[in-house]
Amino acid sequence: MDFDLSVVWDALPSLWQGTLVTIKITFWGLFGGAVLGALAGVIRTYVPGWFSLDVIRQHPLSGIVLPLVSMIAQAYILIVRGTPIVVQVMFIYFALPLMVDVRVDGMSAAIATLIINSGAYIAEIVRGALQSVPKGLFEAGQSMGLPFYKILLRIIGPIAFRRMIPALGNQCIISLKDSSLFIVIGVAELTRQGQEIMASNFRAVEIWGAVAVIYLILTGLIALILKTMERRMRIL
Repeated sequence: MDFDLSVVWDALPSLWQGTLVTIKITFWGLFGGAVLGALAGVIRTYVPGWFSLDVIRQHPLSGIVLPLVSMIAQAYILIVRGTPIVVQVMFIYFALPLMVDVRVDGMSAAIATLIINSGAYIAEIVRGALQSVPKGLFEAGQSMGLPFYKILLRIIGPIAFRRMIPALGNQCIISLKDSSLFIVIGVAELTRQGQEIMASNFRAVEIWGAVAVIYLILTGLIALILKTMERRMRIL
């Protein structure tokens, strides 16, 4: 079968609409996932994960609450990383409305799933980066009388962020490609648009070739942006 470029040209408006939906899902999913993952990563790094009798005697409330918060963060990461993203989106879209009697539209379910999914992986990236920073820097901040949040934001955070850029870039690309799995709940993202176009004209080579090229362009842009950030923020 000959490759007909006009088929791709005719399909571009629909593919462009699907691309915009894919970008929207990926952007908000990664934005929310970064916030959730940073919080969970800090908790996993600095909050004790077990009950300490000494801490409970000195600080009864925090000695119980903080370990519980740490255990919740650990359970969240374990559950999300241990289940497929398709199962997660199906649960949010089909099962959650039955449990809480709230209707969830496809776009909201897709974004929420990507937030939850990417957040768990970003949490481990954050934890690894924070633990790679020498403890002496944290102790130096404490000796200066700085509160925990200032030590984290002004001393530990900038160094850790530079070290997590390559892993974050990888996660951004994975999340972008994972957005194609939301076809199972009918979200009109790029893959869904390609499927509908192909079903109407039966030109699989041209349509799926165009979809693949668009994904390559998007992932290439992400890689280029993060590579530039990594070069500018490189630790000498």
